Amino acid sequence: MSTTAIILAVAVVVLAIIIISAGIVVVPQSETRVIERLGRFHSVLPPGLNFIIPFVDRSKTIYAREVVPSRFGRQEVRMVSTKVIDLREQVYDFPSQQVITRDNVTTEINALLYFQITDPKKAVYEIDNLPNAIEKLTQTSLRNVIGELELDETLTSRDTINSKLQVILDDATNKWGVKVNRVELQDITPPESVRVAMEKQMQAERNRRAEILNAEGEKQSLILRSEGEKTSRINQAEATKQTEILRAEGEARAIILNAEAESEAIRRVAEAVAVSNTDPATYILAMKYIDTLREMTSGKDNKTVYIPYEASSVLSSIGSISSLFPKK
Repeated sequence: MSTTAIILAVAVVVLAIIIISAGIVVVPQSETRVIERLGRFHSVLPPGLNFIIPFVDRSKTIYAREVVPSRFGRQEVRMVSTKVIDLREQVYDFPSQQVITRDNVTTEINALLYFQITDPKKAVYEIDNLPNAIEKLTQTSLRNVIGELELDETLTSRDTINSKLQVILDDATNKWGVKVNRVELQDITPPESVRVAMEKQMQAERNRRAEILNAEGEKQSLILRSEGEKTSRINQAEATKQTEILRAEGEARAIILNAEAESEAIRRVAEAVAVSNTDPATYILAMKYIDTLREMTSGKDNKTVYIPYEASSVLSSIGSISSLFPKK
């Protein structure tokens, strides 16, 4: 065999190997490729070993978003061309953008977007640059949602904003064969002047709460103190009441005992004067006059005592009293 024939045979074998290699496509798990035949959509390759017609079938080139490290330890996002479509859930970290709230406050917000390609054919043919389209759609939707809220609502309603954005983006990207699973707002940064005002407002709110707590404590203290004073006064009044009752009972008992003693004295006097036929009432009345005269004439000052005429009949009976007692 001549040298020319050998070279031709080797070239045919190499060409056959190249053609066969070009017709074999191995697709990794969770990835796929869109195959075009003569410029028209033909099929979507499943994971594993696949065979195509060389030079007739070709993989569709698409754009992908790639994060690469850059200088100074930072990361840089760039667009790259690829023939592989990743079917796993992907995360897009969008850079901070300025949005205006309903109360005209300019705020910087950056967001995270979690999405997954569910229909590779739509993701390739329904949109030109899928990563760029998703980024722009997220930015405009975020501006629209934040523009309907005031700054305070924006800072306190992250879950509501995330839910609204997720619904809006999922509905808009449905025709692109993309499923938006969730949206997360990372940082909401208001202007420096607004942050200072918010800090002052929070400090004033804390002071107000402290004043309220102090006032509540003083209120409870006054209530407890007044209740204690009330109880003390009630106890004192009750003690005074019991003291007065006991005093009244004692005085009533003394009056009763005095009355009983006076009754016994009258009885004995009556028995004593019964012998001299003297009226006991006259005797007692005379003794009362004597006691009254003693009180009237007692003291150091000279006094002039006037005895009424009606008392002469009573005093006349005093002489008869001496007959009741034995003379010494």
